[in-house]
Amino acid sequence: MEQNYGSSLRRTLSSRGIMPFIGIYDVFSASIAARHYDGIFLSGFGFAASYYGLPDNGFIAWSDMVAFVQRVRALLPSHHLLVDMDDGYGDPAIACHVTSLLEASGASAVVIEDQKRPRRCGHLDGKHLLDLDEFIEKLTGILAARRELFVIARTDAVQADDIFRRVDAFAKAGVDAVLVDGITDLDLAVQLHRIVDRPLVFNQIAGGKSPARSLEDLHAAGISMVIYSTPCLFSAQAAIEEAMLALKASGGLLQSQGKRPVSLETCLEFLKENQLKR
Repeated sequence: MEQNYGSSLRRTLSSRGIMPFIGIYDVFSASIAARHYDGIFLSGFGFAASYYGLPDNGFIAWSDMVAFVQRVRALLPSHHLLVDMDDGYGDPAIACHVTSLLEASGASAVVIEDQKRPRRCGHLDGKHLLDLDEFIEKLTGILAARRELFVIARTDAVQADDIFRRVDAFAKAGVDAVLVDGITDLDLAVQLHRIVDRPLVFNQIAGGKSPARSLEDLHAAGISMVIYSTPCLFSAQAAIEEAMLALKASGGLLQSQGKRPVSLETCLEFLKENQLKR
């Protein structure tokens, strides 16, 4: 794949009815997910949990996320990397600077949201939004700063009239796609698809507000891109907890865990394959 990752993603999307992006939390989880999917989502929720051990409430430093993109891109030169850039990490000038750095580091696409700080996960209550004019100023700067980067504008609005007003403004500003986070009814997506001339993005997270639906169902509702924010992180949490309980119960005797147990040999084999990719 050529280095123009944004243009490559546009061509891929134009040839598919719907495309999934798998949320990862570090380079190791990215390399596993990349065996099965070519769309990888660098989740803010997952990165905050793995890098800081904290919830995704605005703790991420933009320099850490840029470095994260660089590490993942070095290992996965041919995958489509969608990056969660939260609210742009500050004012419009910072957001524009980070946009340029993320694109230079190998991001294919970014998601920028209209929350103001203190920010929260999009599937939680208690979110506060920027005034639309203020967010459009930031969004317009990001669009001007990018070269070919694919830009998704996300709203955390919950009232239908506010959602339609914001999504319409995003489209008029020139974004590539729009995301309404925490959507609870696919009928809203159907309505948006009818009136908004932009691809729609849907975010699924276990235990979140949005209904769990198959790719077929989401495609029928007019969705073009689906983000699975946390399958790797939540699976890792469950597996580690299970392994610790088993180790404790066995009195410290190591035992094979799971349906596909991993040993020193199988893990090293996997890591050596990663090394050969560089």
